[in-house]
Amino acid sequence: MGLHQDKDERSPAPVVSLSIGDTCRFRFGNPVTRSQPYQDLDLASGDLFVFGGPARLAYHGVPKVYPGTAPAGCGLESGRINITLRVTGLDG
Repeated sequence: MGLHQDKDERSPAPVVSLSIGDTCRFRFGNPVTRSQPYQDLDLASGDLFVFGGPARLAYHGVPKVYPGTAPAGCGLESGRINITLRVTGLDG
């Protein structure tokens, strides 16, 4: 998933992201541009990533998934699921 902002959402509430399955490289940037500065983090199955406040509008994305890294018993033999919880602040 390419770098993107959640700029259409109106709520300042934090975004909560839960990773399940294969490890991914998560790129977390800044709210101004898709280019650097950004930080790359590897998120493994069970990792929770929360961002809010001024970082709520930071560019973010997943440039890489590491196949075959899902732990036994996570419910996936391969691949990755991301569960994202957010308040959008949008009507309807």
